[in-house]
This record gives sequence, structure tokens and C-alpha cells, in this order.
Amino acid sequence: MLALEGLEVRYATRQGEARAVDRVSLALAEGECLGLVGESGCGKSTIARAVMGILPPNGRIAAGRIRFRGQDLATLDPERSRELRGRRMALVPQSAMNAFDPVYTVRAQLDEAILAHGAMAAPARAERIAALFARVGLEIARLDDYPHQFSGGMRQRAMIAMAMALDPDLIVADEPTTGLDVVVQDQILQHIRSLHREQRKTMLLITHDMAVVAENCDRIAVMYGGRAVETGDRAVFERPLHPYTLGLCNAFPDLDDGGRALISIPGAPPDLVTPPAGCRFAPRCPFAENHCSEAEPALLEVEPGRHAACHRLDRIEEFRRRARDPDTWQTERKS
Repeated sequence: MLALEGLEVRYATRQGEARAVDRVSLALAEGECLGLVGESGCGKSTIARAVMGILPPNGRIAAGRIRFRGQDLATLDPERSRELRGRRMALVPQSAMNAFDPVYTVRAQLDEAILAHGAMAAPARAERIAALFARVGLEIARLDDYPHQFSGGMRQRAMIAMAMALDPDLIVADEPTTGLDVVVQDQILQHIRSLHREQRKTMLLITHDMAVVAENCDRIAVMYGGRAVETGDRAVFERPLHPYTLGLCNAFPDLDDGGRALISIPGAPPDLVTPPAGCRFAPRCPFAENHCSEAEPALLEVEPGRHAACHRLDRIEEFRRRARDPDTWQTERKS
């Protein structure tokens, strides 16, 4: 349904052009849920905005294609892109308070979203809106409230209802549980799972939370410094192939791991205006060698359905063992 082919997205900044997404190729089959995971600033949300055609004024698609059912979204004119948004693909943003207009009721905004994409009689619209609210577990009596009268979790559920207003083929959920407490997060994720598993909606789920991806996604793509460094199914978490994925797994709690202390990845993500040569993770990688900083690793198929971009995959079993030792991540890389 959706394929990114060598996608490059750049932002104009005072320091120069930032390569927020750098030659990323990913595919999403119909009915599949693909999770994009990685630290803040790795390019996840930029991919969402590029797919939806809502890049900010200083952003541009510099190269590559975004194919949606065979149609290249990167070359669409604004009017055609607007026609697709809502009807064929929809966005669940991470900040529902900012996504809703504060001066209109929630009912009015759902009604406007339906009317913007075709004629529907008022009684049919009212019935559709009531059904959407019931589907996401909100009281129909609250439809005439304003967004500020909803709690954070209610606003996010209302935003899911907005995304489903026209029954789109593709749903892009960009950090849909950010800023919510764990109970409300679970409620929102239940609704997302329902859309994917019961209604077979195709989904692109973007998050920095490894647990959310592991529980909800069929396949995973790990992003770092604007690039995809590892892709695959749940085996990405069970047997990581890239040192960055090893670091991410160390940084999240595992109930089956006997209270093991969490291990953070030292350092900071790369400057995307002047990114380092070679592997972008090399400056933070405890297993990197000189060659890693000189030559960029290609994203290659290591085993069926699994890809990784690392020069040292021949020693990954050793790295998995060493990565569980906190001292490994505190040791400076040998030259």
C-alpha cells in the first residue's frame, strides 16, 4: 500500500540544510502495522509529515518517492494531496489539544472533516459522528463540548474518531500516547489495536517507546540519524542485529529480566546539518572501528525478512553478550 523509495527530506535552517530523512526505503503492505522507533530527532515524525503532505514551509522532499497505491505522493499538487488526506489516509497526531480548533465544538470539527470530502446529508453525518464517538468509548452527550473540556485521553480518542471519519485506507499515528499517563496510554493503544486487528486498517505507528512497538506492530523499522538501520519482525527485539538496537533494548525495562538495571546510550544523536562520515552511530558505538567512521554501511538483508546496516554483523552474537554489561557502553571506542 505504501512504499518509501530512497526518500530524502531536508529542512532549511540558519546553519544550513538538515538532512532529517536520508535515503530511507520502507514498504508497508495492506493490513499491516509498521512501527517506526528511535530517539527524538531521528526522522520518524518527518516521515509522517512527508507521507501526509504537511511538511512545514522550510521542509522539502529533496529526492526519492512516496508511493501510495502506486501513486507518487511526493509529486502531487497541494489540491490533490488535500483530497487524499482524510479520505484515503489520516493522521493521529501526538498533541490532540493543538490539533483541534479551540473555538469550535468537537461535533462541529468532525462534521467539517466529513463535509470537506464530499456531500452527505445532515442526518447521515450526525449518525456517523455518533457511531465514531461510541467506537472510541466517548459519551455522545460530550459531542457538543469544546476540546479544552476534554481530558488528554478523551481528546486523543476524539482525534482517533476524527481520523476514522471517512474510513481511510492508511492511518499514520505519530506518538499517539505522548504526554498521557500509563492507564490512558493503555486505553489509547487498545483503540489502535482494535483498528488494526479487528478492522484490518493499515497503520504506520511512530513512537520512541519500544514496548509500544513490540506489542502492537507486525514489523519494525529502527531509525537513527535520519536513516533506517534495522528492519524486521519481533525478532528485532529478541535478537537485535544493529548495535543501536541493542542500546535501545537495554534502555527499556523487561519484566522477564529479573530487575536488570537499565543502560543508557552515552552521547547524543548526530548533527544532521553536518552528519559524521560513515556510520552515523559510530561515534556512540562501543563496537565501532576506524572503518565504521569511513564507509557508510548499506542496509542489507541478513536473514529472510530482516535487514541491518552494520559493518560488523559477523560478530553480532558477541556484541549481544557484551551489550548487557554497563561497562561496555562507558568504555571509549578504541581507534
